[in-house]
Parts: sequence; structure tokens; C-alpha cells
Amino acid sequence: MKAGNVSIKLNHTALKRLDKAAIRALEQTAEALHTEVVQAQVIPFDTGALQNENTFVDRTRSHLGEAQIVSSTPYARRLYYHPEYNFSHDENPNAKGKWYEDWLPGGKEQDFAQKAFGKLYKREAGV
Repeated sequence: MKAGNVSIKLNHTALKRLDKAAIRALEQTAEALHTEVVQAQVIPFDTGALQNENTFVDRTRSHLGEAQIVSSTPYARRLYYHPEYNFSHDENPNAKGKWYEDWLPGGKEQDFAQKAFGKLYKREAGV
């Protein structure tokens, strides 16, 4: 049996394009998740500041594979970690503490981000 020579050439341009597609898909996935949470009407809503102006996608580390949904109000943490509060349901009928739990492991929407990223990556990469 004779072993053959194998030659591998990497297309660095294509790899960079795929990396950029992954970054864009990550950012779009975070935006889609934010939109999904807002549309689910689970964020406590008084004036709308927490949900609308003060919760946003932070893309500053997306080139490292990280995107965050940030709530920049001083009371967001208190509301999130105290589901026992009696939240108003006038504006958001599903308002609750721990409003991301449906999208975390074990939640009913736990596959949302993975599926969204897969679709968005395919579109951005053109595959």
C-alpha cells in the first residue's frame, strides 16, 4: 500500500468572510432575543423606560463572540431577582421577575437563540 501526498490550501478570504458572518449573526441573534422578550411582554413596565430606552444590545465584544442584553437602570437587578414582587400587568400582562428564564436552559424557549443564530448565520454566510 502506497501513501499519497495530501495538500491542503486554506482560502483565508473565505474564512474571514465566514468569521464576519458569524459576528453579524451573533449581533442579530441578540437583537432578535431582545425583540422576542419585549414582544412576550414579560419585562415589568411602569413608564416603559426599563424595557424601551434602558435595555439594549451591547455589541462591543461581538468580535470576541460575546453579545449582551444590558439593562442600565439601577433598579433592573432588584426587579429581576425578586419575582415575588407584585408587578403591574396593565401594560405588560406577563410581567414578572426573572423575565429571561423562558429563554434559558430548561425554559420553554431555550432553543430560540441557537435556532435564530443558525438561520441568521446561513443567511449572512450565503450558505
